[in-house]
Amino acid sequence: MVISQSLRDNPRLDRWLRFEPDRTVRVATGKVELGQGILTALAQIAAEELDLRVDQIRIMSGDSVEGPGEGYTASSWSVEHSGSAIRAVSAEVRALALARAALRLNAAPEELSVLEGEFLRDGTATGLDYWHVAPDIDLSAEATGAVAPKPVAEHRIVGRDIPRLDLAAKLTGSGFIQDIDMPGMLHARTLRQPGRGATLLLLDKDAIRRAAGDGVLIVRRENFVALAGEDETAVRKAATAAAGAAVWDRPRRLGPEQAGAGWIATQPSHDRHIGDPMPESDGGRVSMRFSRPFLSHGSIAPSCALALWQDGLLSVWSHAQGMHPLRANIAATLRLPVEKVACHHAQGAGCYGHNGADDAALDAALVAMELPGKPIRLCWSREEEFGYEPLSSAMAVEVHASVGTDGRPVGWTTEIWSAAHGQRPGVGGAYLLAADALETPPPERKPFDIPEERGGGATRNAIPLYDIAAKGIDFHLVHDVPVRTSSLRGLGATLNVFAIEGLMDELSARAGEDPLAYRLSLLTDPRARAVLERVGDMARWSERDPGGAGRGTGIALARYKNASAYAAIVAAVEVGEAVRVTDVWCAVDAGLVINPDGVANQVEGNMIQAISWALIEESRFGEDGVASLDWQTYPVIRFRDIPEIRVELVDASAHDPLGVGECAGGPAAAAIGNAVAHALGTRIRDMPMTRERIIEALMRGS
Repeated sequence: MVISQSLRDNPRLDRWLRFEPDRTVRVATGKVELGQGILTALAQIAAEELDLRVDQIRIMSGDSVEGPGEGYTASSWSVEHSGSAIRAVSAEVRALALARAALRLNAAPEELSVLEGEFLRDGTATGLDYWHVAPDIDLSAEATGAVAPKPVAEHRIVGRDIPRLDLAAKLTGSGFIQDIDMPGMLHARTLRQPGRGATLLLLDKDAIRRAAGDGVLIVRRENFVALAGEDETAVRKAATAAAGAAVWDRPRRLGPEQAGAGWIATQPSHDRHIGDPMPESDGGRVSMRFSRPFLSHGSIAPSCALALWQDGLLSVWSHAQGMHPLRANIAATLRLPVEKVACHHAQGAGCYGHNGADDAALDAALVAMELPGKPIRLCWSREEEFGYEPLSSAMAVEVHASVGTDGRPVGWTTEIWSAAHGQRPGVGGAYLLAADALETPPPERKPFDIPEERGGGATRNAIPLYDIAAKGIDFHLVHDVPVRTSSLRGLGATLNVFAIEGLMDELSARAGEDPLAYRLSLLTDPRARAVLERVGDMARWSERDPGGAGRGTGIALARYKNASAYAAIVAAVEVGEAVRVTDVWCAVDAGLVINPDGVANQVEGNMIQAISWALIEESRFGEDGVASLDWQTYPVIRFRDIPEIRVELVDASAHDPLGVGECAGGPAAAAIGNAVAHALGTRIRDMPMTRERIIEALMRGS
């Protein structure tokens, strides 16, 4: 059995699993719940291997003191990495427990079975269970990986729809970090430093007190300022007043033109070529250029954190995506020994990517250290979340195909201009926002993006899945951009797949062939072919109308990172005053599926988010910074605009589980782009595909 990286990093069994006195099993994971249903899936995996009910499993998630360190919850790796570790540990502990029970019963282990934690001998209860033999098991030992997990044919919990374990609390108003209330807790808000290097020259504290009253405390450390007090409303008033009572030297200045992909593509860059050189061919070369703007995470609730500095220990509760990295980053920033910081995950109102959660945690920690013994609840404002969270970089992508005489590509290069997508704190020199405001700001970071062996950042999914003899990437990493950029769901994959699949449609048209048949002619991967053929059947592709007159249907395919789940998507659109997606069909191969309903929910949500990116979302800049600071200036898709969605999971249970949370975003956007081109007879190459861009493209006749 192959041992996952998570298990190699955390080899002790007791880091993962512990028998509790209440006759449950505590299973720990370093991955956290972001709305993807991962804790339910991990509980199913453990219950399956241990022969327990799901309600006998207690998941401990994201605890930097007791739990395993698994980095960030990102890149659709939770089931692949944490799930495989929990599967291996649970199988091994079950075998150890059976061996101990067999000794007590003077039986051979193969004579025994387990039912809901009880040992049976030839189907008869023995009076022994896991909790009787647990004291005899050395869980401080390291996992060997020598015990094979159950074969798929014996699964009774994995592969079933299990209701999400986290939903009940969320639906009743107690499931989010914003709901936590501690005795003696103070509320806090920040006065945000307006850009790196800005210096606070003057703060009129009297003006703040006149607006909010004397009950609000003003906390300042160099250029970091926060307002704290028992009355949250008064604290909010103080934060609003502080913005007008502060005088800054060298605040950040932006221009509207800097928000576009065109501006990104004109900036100095660090260039490198990856893969094969582009060959020449008798059929010539076809090239197309695509773009997307800066994007916000659009988190439903602004970032929030709690912190307590007491007895030399800094405890932090955060909805960030990695508690061990957060602990290390806070300790380094505050120059504390790492063992003096404890970070605990509390669920937030959603974000797939690096929003303001980590930064809010440091903000809360800074206030807590100035007010020892007081729990601090620090919540960002909506404007702060939109204006200061890291954005997903604007990108320009030019795809080049060298075409043979049969109309098929023999060479392919994806050329990318983008800022980094991998600036999570502690990665590549990136750091927490408030560190810029302290006495010794961190040095400028060096150009860095996620390497291709970890899926890539801007280059993610830039290599087509199709059978093309020579495939390469020309990557122009732009470092000097005026805002922080980092990870948003799918990273560069969304635009890369949008571009690749757009050119594939154009090549099929040049060859005079159907887009689905053309793609199949370039695919030998049987799993890729299976999802493509299945979605064609689902959408009755063979009956597709000729398009035009404002109605169209498009198809697209990708395998996320060319290593995780496969997704093939067909989208139908109507183009009138704006683009309206009416129907979406999706076929997914995620390998062994732990919770089918959970996977379908993830795919549906990913496609809905991709529709919003493709048609609506765009961050805008003004002189003072990000100008799209609310839901009016940064609109997202509404419930009324969500199409009919059909998802089918192709049976691939003979294969290992594949990450599924980000597999549908790129092909969904691409299928919409191809459907719009089918409807109009003109391709819209820039996201979002707004009314203005469509009119411009039609007038240009491109």
